[in-house]
Amino acid sequence: MKSLQDSQLQIPIIDISALVGSTDGRDEIAVQIGQACREFGFFYIVGHGVDEHLQQQLEAVSSQFFAQDLGTKLEINMARGGRAWRGYFPVGNELTSGKPDLKEGIYFGTQLEDDHPLVKSGTPMHGPNLFPAELPQFRPIVLAYMAAMTQLGYTLLAGIALSLGLEESYFAKHCTSDPLTLFRIFNYPPNASRPELGSDWGVGEHTDYGLLTILKQDESGGLQVKIKSQWIAAPPIPNSFVCNIGDMLDRMTGGQYLSTPHRVQNTAGRDRLSFPFFFDPNFNAEVQPIKIVKEINDNKSERWDRASVHEFRGTYGDYLLNKVSKVFPQLRQKVL
Repeated sequence: MKSLQDSQLQIPIIDISALVGSTDGRDEIAVQIGQACREFGFFYIVGHGVDEHLQQQLEAVSSQFFAQDLGTKLEINMARGGRAWRGYFPVGNELTSGKPDLKEGIYFGTQLEDDHPLVKSGTPMHGPNLFPAELPQFRPIVLAYMAAMTQLGYTLLAGIALSLGLEESYFAKHCTSDPLTLFRIFNYPPNASRPELGSDWGVGEHTDYGLLTILKQDESGGLQVKIKSQWIAAPPIPNSFVCNIGDMLDRMTGGQYLSTPHRVQNTAGRDRLSFPFFFDPNFNAEVQPIKIVKEINDNKSERWDRASVHEFRGTYGDYLLNKVSKVFPQLRQKVL
């Protein structure tokens, strides 16, 4: 396996402005997206139209939150979020493959009040978000950012549908008319700051669960992607997002589009902020392969967990909850 320094592979950068603006050039962008999804499972996007000032506000208010003492941050701890799976967790409380991650974070989802039918019925992963009372600007900034990411998710999936030779509305018709949108704000302390955890990894090797992840990262670097058995860097590019395919899109395309393993190691010597947004199928959707797929490319032998996303049967909620129980075992009874 080649080192990051030896690798000549580079994750492609795609200008999606024609896709955002519904202008000529959409088909050309779709071709680029399809190639990136097949060869890398990762790609950068620029020309996305997301307000840069909003991004700066999000980064600033997130830094303010994580700079607080632990007791203050724990006022919105995940135990309070219950079945909605929302709130703050401290460094070391999230696991990847059974090992503690060297990061802290806050979990958000679609804002649903207590009287919403899905909340009243006790559906896991649905409910109100928890926001820090001492930072009143936090709530409107996060909700505005999530709204912008949701719109971008629809735009990108339209491009992905075109790249597969499908009509733009394919995913909306089959699994994302009411998508499950999840948002995380992570803070990775320097990798030498918590030796008692016994890990150098902010988050270990993993794939994402759903359809599409749209990641904003700060200037620290540290994201690594496994391409063709090589670990390569995905460094920050100004005003870009890193997009990657999740397990469900891998499943839908019969393995044509790759759910690519990735990991994070913060060697910058300072805190690293990361903002992944997950645009996923409806919780109750049964995610089925696209009919145009003839042969399945099952890469379970190359995955660290040797699991096949193509052998799974059930709803996306079933798949997600199985993963949740391993990430936060202490919350398992509240979520499941």
